[in-house]
Amino acid sequence: MAEAYIFDVVRTPRGRGDSDGALYEVKPIGLLSALLDAIPGRCAIAPEEIEDLAIGCGLPLDGQGYNIARAALLYAGWGHATPGMQINRYSASGLEAVNLAAMKVRSGWAQLVLAGGLESMSRIPLGSDGGPLMYDPEVMIRASYIPSGVAADLLATLEGFSRESLDRYAYESHLRARRARDEGHSHPSIVPIYDRNGLLILEEDEHLQPDITPEELAQLPPAFETLGRQGFEEIALQHFPTLERVRYLHTAGNSSGAADGAALVLVGSLEKGEALGLKARARIRAGATASTGTAFMPTGAAVAARKALQLAGLSPKDIGLWECHEPFAAVALHFQREMGIADAAFNVNGGAIALGHPIGASGAMQLGALLDEMERRDVAIGLVALSAGGGLGVAAVIERN
Repeated sequence: MAEAYIFDVVRTPRGRGDSDGALYEVKPIGLLSALLDAIPGRCAIAPEEIEDLAIGCGLPLDGQGYNIARAALLYAGWGHATPGMQINRYSASGLEAVNLAAMKVRSGWAQLVLAGGLESMSRIPLGSDGGPLMYDPEVMIRASYIPSGVAADLLATLEGFSRESLDRYAYESHLRARRARDEGHSHPSIVPIYDRNGLLILEEDEHLQPDITPEELAQLPPAFETLGRQGFEEIALQHFPTLERVRYLHTAGNSSGAADGAALVLVGSLEKGEALGLKARARIRAGATASTGTAFMPTGAAVAARKALQLAGLSPKDIGLWECHEPFAAVALHFQREMGIADAAFNVNGGAIALGHPIGASGAMQLGALLDEMERRDVAIGLVALSAGGGLGVAAVIERN
């Protein structure tokens, strides 16, 4: 079986996911096409060499619908040689797209594929797709569905995390992200966004609040208590009858914020890369998708990580650097506890709590952040994992070439 290698990773800056965000003026197709414009020049390859484009998107409708991957290829002037497809694995869509690209290469059915994700939450907010797991009471009850925020509070309650520990983790995420920005650790993969007149719109992550204090975090009210009291807490307690109540501990400060952004990863075979003069940066040793009950949504990352490690023939002690998605502080803390990860090797440049969460793009962005930091620290093997809505999890193990 062939091996799948990563040759390049690019991403846009993350914009705030509201109408005041810098990227609100940019259509989703504009974010994706800006990266498509950058790839041929960065890698010195012709667009027709790339056999497919796989784009993950959590809200594939309106400006992000009708196969945004294919639309962006045509809009960016790539011609008709590259097909393009769109997938939805919720928050893990971008990483799942990369794993699918790796599968195509490992099977021998493709030699060079672009994959990643896109989300413009300022234009298409969470919940815009109106799916049955979010809005149909009959479906939600039969599926024992619990919204992500309530499920995160349930996890925090079960794990015994205090509000102080969640806020402390959130504050550390901001500190690490600020340090990474100030030291330029994320700059190599960022493609600045310009308007049609060539004027700069955004060149660094906008969501970061570098001056936030622990005192400010402590003053924020619970974000999901009202939602939980609408019947979802009762569903949660049915799963855990010995639990008296859910403690509502997550706030806007220790949860991820909405964001805009896109990311692409160039994946291919070693032979194709050598023929095109591309340098292989890392090998994708294994990828995995996992499913848990909807009440256990925040634990999907750990389940997927264990599966990916098993497929790679590795154990947690073999991993030198870890990236776990931060939709809520309890999710990251649970993952760190489950996998036995030291602070110095975990989300070292901050995560979605500080930087924002462009749903479909987050997984590909985190993979790129992991690879950049592995190179900077001379780490051999890393793992990235995300929990996603509906009780899903996706993970990948990469090894530097």
